[in-house]
Amino acid sequence: MVDVVGKRKWFFLISGLLILAGVGTMIYSAVTTGSLLPVGVDFTGGSRFVIHFDEAAREGDIRSVFTAHDLDPTIQQLGETDGRTWQIRTSFVNPDEVQELLDALSESVAPLDRESSRYDAVAPSIGGEVTRAAALAVVVASTIVLLFIWYSFRKVSHAFRYGACAIAGMVHNLLIATGFFAVMGLLRGWEVDALFLTAILTVVGFSVQDTIVVFDRVRENARKRHEPFEQLVNRSILEVVGRSLTTQLNAMFVMTAILLFGGASLEKFVATWLVGMVSGTYSSICIAVPLLVVWENRSDRRPAGARA
Repeated sequence: MVDVVGKRKWFFLISGLLILAGVGTMIYSAVTTGSLLPVGVDFTGGSRFVIHFDEAAREGDIRSVFTAHDLDPTIQQLGETDGRTWQIRTSFVNPDEVQELLDALSESVAPLDRESSRYDAVAPSIGGEVTRAAALAVVVASTIVLLFIWYSFRKVSHAFRYGACAIAGMVHNLLIATGFFAVMGLLRGWEVDALFLTAILTVVGFSVQDTIVVFDRVRENARKRHEPFEQLVNRSILEVVGRSLTTQLNAMFVMTAILLFGGASLEKFVATWLVGMVSGTYSSICIAVPLLVVWENRSDRRPAGARA
């Protein structure tokens, strides 16, 4: 029988290195930019243009128009590589100046499809409210998961440990996904926006699914078999790992297809979600359940008087 739990130190080491790389990148970002993650207009406040040209346009020409109006734009091409659709983020632009910019783009770059183009203005307070709501959602979700697992496993000894280890796996996945985004922000200029928070909340929602499946098999086997806990857990992992991987791989294949063909507007969201799902599949088998084994083993090694 393959000893998955016995290799837990290697799993912990791999996760530790990945988390350390992400945290290191966030620290570097905080030192150089003042924030752990590069933030977009949804949080800093500003203006966002989505411009559709009737002909192919070049980034340099678009930048020249905004620079001429004393604006420092962040420009990203969207959709196919035909150069017709662009997203531009800048500081706040007055409504009157918006029309001047659109006219200048139409004259200096290429004719505009004004019906498809749009302009949005976001206040910094909105980004702060969204961040607070997302943080509250993570805390509430963690509490509900902990209480749910604690209640569902109430007939198993140390039921609280199951819930705590599931939450530890969730935190692991959040750190991996956030660290990945920090690295991509450094390499490709990704910025935190509402879609990033949506991806993080989705990771939270999917993080404990496989963990609960493995824990439930541990509970079933504990009723039927009388063997050391570590061996019992390892047997439970091997019994469910095939079903777990099959289920998750189906979703990952779909998300990979969306990532490859869904366009630039969905790239950050899907990539972050995909990394979180891969991390969740890994953590349910290699992090959360081995943590439970470590906790149980340390408890069993304590002196009887101390346990009492």
